[in-house]
Amino acid sequence: MTNAKILVIDDNKSVLSALEILLQFEYKSVQTLFNPNQISSFPDIKEIDIVLLDMNFSAGVNTGNEGLFWLNEIKKKSPHTSVIMMTAYGAVDLAVRALKQGASDFVLKPWNNERLLTTVKSAYELRKSKQEIHQLKKKESSLKQLINDDKNHIVGNSKALTSVLDLVQKVAKTDVNVLITGENGTGKELIARELHRLSSRKDEVFINVDMGSISDSLFESELFGHLKGAFTDAKDDRAGKFEAANQGSLFLDEMGNLSLQTQAKLLSAIQNKAVVRVGSNKLISVDIRLICATNCNLNQMVADGLFREDLLYRINTIHIEVPPLREREGDILILADFFLKRFAGKYDKQGLRINNLAQEKLMEYQWPGNIRELQHTMERAVILSEGNVLKPSNFLLHSKPSQSFDSGPTTLDEMEHFMISKALDLHNGNYSAAAEQLGVSRQTLYNKMKKLKK
Repeated sequence: MTNAKILVIDDNKSVLSALEILLQFEYKSVQTLFNPNQISSFPDIKEIDIVLLDMNFSAGVNTGNEGLFWLNEIKKKSPHTSVIMMTAYGAVDLAVRALKQGASDFVLKPWNNERLLTTVKSAYELRKSKQEIHQLKKKESSLKQLINDDKNHIVGNSKALTSVLDLVQKVAKTDVNVLITGENGTGKELIARELHRLSSRKDEVFINVDMGSISDSLFESELFGHLKGAFTDAKDDRAGKFEAANQGSLFLDEMGNLSLQTQAKLLSAIQNKAVVRVGSNKLISVDIRLICATNCNLNQMVADGLFREDLLYRINTIHIEVPPLREREGDILILADFFLKRFAGKYDKQGLRINNLAQEKLMEYQWPGNIRELQHTMERAVILSEGNVLKPSNFLLHSKPSQSFDSGPTTLDEMEHFMISKALDLHNGNYSAAAEQLGVSRQTLYNKMKKLKK
């Protein structure tokens, strides 16, 4: 016996009795109404799974308009309830009208019992499907909100930052590709998220991909997806980042670290607005807002033959340059106070403040690591603080010493750090070119840099 709740509405008491007897052996709850006016006051109509509704209630009237009226009333109160229309006067145009207005099926009187039970069963399956779809959409909406919920904020009111945000507002409503450049730690991802937040895609997902961390061998699988069995570890079908970002925004960070081979594959996907999963030959169309970022000089890389000029044109419809912290006059103390409040709450050290001498020290420092360095500096100061006042001694600010082979690193780790830094400086932060000079793979260089940053 099925748990579905059935409601039969008909002005013929013989019909009500016959249907109640027939359905009670199949469904746990079968209720009847003799007067359709009772629909308005019927309790918990949203809990009813299936309504069997007569189309004519007035003597001598067989137009079906009464049934269509009450169909609309039921759908207003309970959109997901399946409604089966019943009439002794069969007409194709009437059936079509009922289906267009939301009925799930149409039954002629007198009915065939087996056929009617099959119709009711199908209507119940439709009701369950609608409920499942509704729940899935709610879950999808919650997941998108969770993915897009970023607790970081763009903080500051300097002229340099305001100029960038003005450009972001102008560009956000369009779907043009945007290239964001700037030094490490300047907040390029925050600008990308702001573009997404202000766009028409704000209710869809924002997918962030660190291109520098993806090896050439896994590039297509990560970005375009793969089919089960396409390679050794492909145990299931998997959508790539392009598919995951469909209808939303795709943020590709560290663009300057792509090899020429992967650049060609990426260009094809952007041009065609479609991807092909590894192991398949089927084109999958994607609708994304593409946002890219890099700390490299891509124009110089094009001149050096390290970056495809046609790819640069594709990703660079609008260029946004994020200023370094040292050029954001007045924002240093605003950001310091923002991070102070955040970490004071996190580590339960309320009431902390920065004294004037410490503020001067923060203002005078050049912040080569930009906002990221300031954030870590404030967190360290809060953790190590012993009183309510943060003094200059609480802030350990050390510019990187200029090293040379003459003064020389004293350990192998220092030597490795020095050589990697020199190679990256020489190639404007391009990992592929630096890795080639150092004689290691790009992935190895990337892993070493992550280790050195810890």
